[in-house]
Amino acid sequence: MHHIEREPAMATWGLILETTVGSGEHKHTEAYVMAHVEGGRETALAELERRARAYAPEHPRSPKRRRLFRDGDGFLLVVDGAWQSHATRFSVAELLDDTARPAAAERVSDEPPVTGEVLPTTMPEFPPPPLPPPPTVERDEDGVPVRPAWLGRTDLP
Repeated sequence: MHHIEREPAMATWGLILETTVGSGEHKHTEAYVMAHVEGGRETALAELERRARAYAPEHPRSPKRRRLFRDGDGFLLVVDGAWQSHATRFSVAELLDDTARPAAAERVSDEPPVTGEVLPTTMPEFPPPPLPPPPTVERDEDGVPVRPAWLGRTDLP
């Protein structure tokens, strides 16, 4: 007899957004929990898709093309700008532990919920706080740093 493992009926799912922030040498990826959804995985994926379709990233400032892909347990938004593309990944993950677990369920929008409920959470407002000014870097006439940023770092292999 085989035992089939099933997902819990009333799981809490985190809707996760991962995006690149900053620019130049200060560009890095940050992750945000957009919301928590109570219910089944399909409910969480439906809410995640709604948010991915409505999401307007800060970069690029003049988007030329926008593509939304379904990618496993989430979505990948690729926005092409004049000079480069920017990607934002949306994923759904089951919440296993939270030191500040939300207390009560609350609807996210005026639209009727599909099924399940969305729990409130805190998420930094976009755009994130500005980064500190970059250190003065000696550059050649083309604007390329004379000394590569990686030179002298001890944390690299």
